Amino acid sequence: MNDLLNYKDKICVVTGCASGIGKACSEILINLGAKVYALDRNEFINEKVTFIKVDLNNKESIDKAFKKIPNHIDSFFGVAGLSGAITNYYTTFTVNFIANKYITEEYLKKRMTQGSSICYVTSCGGLHWEKYYQEFEDFILAESWEEMMDLLYEQANEDTVGIMAYPLSKRAMNYYMAKEAVELGDAGIRVNSLLPGSTDTGMTAEFEVEAGGNDALIAETGVARRLATPEEMALPLIFLNSDMAGFVSGIPFIVDYGSNALVNLKVKKDRMDTKVGSKLLNLKFVQNILKKKLEPLTEQKENDEQEDNTTTDEEVL
Repeated sequence: MNDLLNYKDKICVVTGCASGIGKACSEILINLGAKVYALDRNEFINEKVTFIKVDLNNKESIDKAFKKIPNHIDSFFGVAGLSGAITNYYTTFTVNFIANKYITEEYLKKRMTQGSSICYVTSCGGLHWEKYYQEFEDFILAESWEEMMDLLYEQANEDTVGIMAYPLSKRAMNYYMAKEAVELGDAGIRVNSLLPGSTDTGMTAEFEVEAGGNDALIAETGVARRLATPEEMALPLIFLNSDMAGFVSGIPFIVDYGSNALVNLKVKKDRMDTKVGSKLLNLKFVQNILKKKLEPLTEQKENDEQEDNTTTDEEVL
């Protein structure tokens, strides 16, 4: 049988390659014969990939990284993301949304041709994007990194808890994906997003704290009754960018083992059907409650940073 995925010798760019879904995706692509350019702030050691250190929170770092990537790109896997539990609002939104939009506008549109494909990893936390689009539409319409950053500083205060940026950024990505699928359709470039259910990655501890413990997090997985493995998310991600999905574009592809089906059947409460960019979320008493909840993770982050200061900002840039 022919290679239906058809990744052999294809130029594939993967962000967030050092752990979780991004790492699993990179390793599977290697086995499929792709030429993988793996981007992350943390090192990914694999002699079969071209690893490029990048800080997705910094435009100059992204520009420097893409100078090391071929002028033609076949597939882009935008996997990198932050929960916001141990990062501030600005960093979380920038990595989750602004960096992906900037990469698409500045590089992918210029380096992709007919048959190329893009898939962003968003989240089931980004559902209802079509209903609440007015909360983030200005970011979609912004024409530059600088304009998006100005909007971001208008959106939140310095002390706004980072986790509030997570659902907003993921909704914005799902909306942007749909817009780009339409815009790039005539050029023969497909654009989709993968919406993972709860997955066992490096951010699991963060999501456990946000959910109220491991049992509460598992309860959110619905009929699966367990967290997914990174490989179980990487495989459908690779499918979406492959030749097998050649007529699939503009799809927010939910991979959650029926959890969203429970919501649609009214068996499970839909906790995501609410505004997430409301000014109410910036009220001081709301922020204090969230900060108190996240204190264990914040303290752990501070301890880790004291123990490991080997990577400087200059090295990343």
